[in-house]
Amino acid sequence: MDDKKIFEEMLNILKVYTKDSTLLEKATLDTHILNDLKVNSARLVDVIIKCEDVFGISVDDDEADKIRTIGDAVRIVKQKLG
Repeated sequence: MDDKKIFEEMLNILKVYTKDSTLLEKATLDTHILNDLKVNSARLVDVIIKCEDVFGISVDDDEADKIRTIGDAVRIVKQKLG
């Protein structure tokens, strides 16, 4: 799966957890999930769990702690799928 498809799927996942979904319209790989999308840290855990389900991967705690931006999430997913 290429970066673009992973990114698009990440936006679909984030849509549920982002209070203002219009923020996703301008999202890039550099978009900070907590600060820019206003997703709280508890919801970020839900996002990671959803990613595990959608992509069929397992993200350990150390990797989860490194997810700050959409790009971070895309990189980890791609690494796990690779």
